[in-house]
Amino acid sequence: MSSPPARTTHSHDGHYTTKSSLGRRAALQAAAAAGLVVSAAPAGAQAMRVRLGTATPGGGFPVYGAAFVEGVRRFDPTLEIEAINTKGSTENVPMLEAGTLDIALVQGEVVHESLQGIGRAPADLRVLTAMYPTAGMFVVRADSPYRTIADLRGKPIAWGAGGSGLVILGRYAMDGLGLDAAKDFQPIYLERAGDGPAMVLDGRAAALWGGGNGWPGFMTMANSKDGARFIAPDAAEIRRILGKHTFLKPVTQAAGSFPGQAAAIPSVGSWSFVLARPGLDETTAYRIVKALYAVQQAGTPPPPQLVDTTAANTVAVVPGRQRLHPGVARFYREIGLLT
Repeated sequence: MSSPPARTTHSHDGHYTTKSSLGRRAALQAAAAAGLVVSAAPAGAQAMRVRLGTATPGGGFPVYGAAFVEGVRRFDPTLEIEAINTKGSTENVPMLEAGTLDIALVQGEVVHESLQGIGRAPADLRVLTAMYPTAGMFVVRADSPYRTIADLRGKPIAWGAGGSGLVILGRYAMDGLGLDAAKDFQPIYLERAGDGPAMVLDGRAAALWGGGNGWPGFMTMANSKDGARFIAPDAAEIRRILGKHTFLKPVTQAAGSFPGQAAAIPSVGSWSFVLARPGLDETTAYRIVKALYAVQQAGTPPPPQLVDTTAANTVAVVPGRQRLHPGVARFYREIGLLT
């Protein structure tokens, strides 16, 4: 990713926009007052190995996963995290349940369906940390005639990799508008997330659906010689979608997030999370979030992918605090974010 994502703020009306992390300054001040300067693994820390599920190459999850691994390694080098490419969110959840992954990146819509038991039994998984909010939208070539979602109806749309949570976000967003993503468009489901931009650029697809700060598919389109234009729900469409699917939130993509994107783009979306398998021990979870916290207060800006991966954001957006992993809750109590 060549363009760092902006930070995220939650306003009183539930609207997320990329500006500054929730309560980060207050949390850091509280930590400093308590003498909790987190900078390294505890003395004599035992070496541990953790398997992290990401997604297919070319999408945002592998890029995020690399930053996550490096951030933890920097402050807890004895905690070895192995990033594993998977088919994405919809595969990561059953792999966590089976114990073949220890932790995994999961798109917000898949988190919602899994924890609530929609179309399946409720998953017994715990939240390690919030990742970032995703504003779902389409991207088209700058010279294309398409300017609204209605213009794209009946056209070939690259919805993303088959196992991606972005595909599910697209399904919910279109359903909120009375459309079926699989029937009212010509759906294209990708083997690799990175294949989407080329299909739009050479005309095989009219648009690519995606989302997320610095999302690779959008970056590729925006940096192409043809340039890019983004299409998101308008204000009335956003109200319709949120009225039907209340777990979704208004999320705005800040101006300048992608080359040539001069104006902020309001849309709908959700937060993605790092989830932990059943039985992941408390010490491992504690050490991971302690290292992530150290990334945020290291005195230099965190990697762009981790800007929104903060303790304060996690407490603010977790789908029920009982969902926090016990090791995470213990660390958050130590820094004063939980009582």
